[in-house]
Amino acid sequence: MTDNAIIKINKLDFMWPTSDPFLFCVHHEDFYPPGNADFGPKSSLKGRTMGQDFTIKDGWRMYHGDKVPGFPAHPHRGFETITVVRKGTIDHADSMGAAGRYGSGDTQWMTAGKGVQHSEMFPLLNQDQENPAELFQIWLNLPASNKMVEPHFTMFWKDKTPKVHLKDKAGKTIDIEIIAGAIDNISALSPPPDSWASNHNNKVAVWVIKMEAGASWTLPAEERGLNRSLYFYQGSSITISASDLIPMTSVDLKSDIAVPIINGTEDSYILLLQGQPIGEPVAQQGPFVMNTSQELEQAYRDYQTTQFGGWPWPDSGQVHPPTRGRFAKYTDGHEELPEE
Repeated sequence: MTDNAIIKINKLDFMWPTSDPFLFCVHHEDFYPPGNADFGPKSSLKGRTMGQDFTIKDGWRMYHGDKVPGFPAHPHRGFETITVVRKGTIDHADSMGAAGRYGSGDTQWMTAGKGVQHSEMFPLLNQDQENPAELFQIWLNLPASNKMVEPHFTMFWKDKTPKVHLKDKAGKTIDIEIIAGAIDNISALSPPPDSWASNHNNKVAVWVIKMEAGASWTLPAEERGLNRSLYFYQGSSITISASDLIPMTSVDLKSDIAVPIINGTEDSYILLLQGQPIGEPVAQQGPFVMNTSQELEQAYRDYQTTQFGGWPWPDSGQVHPPTRGRFAKYTDGHEELPEE
């Protein structure tokens, strides 16, 4: 029986609700105009709340950026960020001296651990055409035992990200990108070593699912007790366990029940988040996520004292040269390039 698989249905906004071990998920979708010589929008910024531009105006936002959209240098402690880029480009720089440029199918997974500053800017590289951007940033908690580990980041290039290609009985396709977890004996790339996801017993899964119009697929059952949510963010409609859903809707599911999904008249896109709960107290204030208020106070004191290593870059909203393609530079100095 599948009629009792759904626990709760939620309407989605900019910030999506999540369950332990996840802290939240933000879906960014901006239709940026052509860029100028400084990688910012070739459009007026008049009428925007600069530094806090989170309201869609003309189809896009500047966020905390003043010239280039994005998030200039800011600190984190005690959790991980998984940044899944569907469209557009992100320039990364951090207090460890690491840097990168990635996008259009790439994922960056960063363990903040004991503390790191980083910037995430959205350079508008195309000067003669629009610069659409779409990404998810998912916050994955760390258990108390790993909150003060050394910071770490890794890149999952799009060509290396495992994918599963399925067909239903009618020949309709279902494509699944596996950022974390496994399906049909195909496993994701290795997460950072101190991640909650690095223990396979925690069953952490992050999948991006594309279903062709009219396709049918059954989400396999997992073990009982996992938190499992589907986020339907693009398409016409889907039917999950006999419930008809419109886009920008999420569904919390019982993890030990197989769930049939029937797609509507357009291609649909669904994000899956799943994991064994950490089950520890969460004390969160802004960019710090710890277990107690005392630990939060210590995080702020440590940041004021050390700046988590300082900022080795000339600009708080660091962007890389226009001639640079996608790359990752790690803390030990070595650089990695994707296979083009």
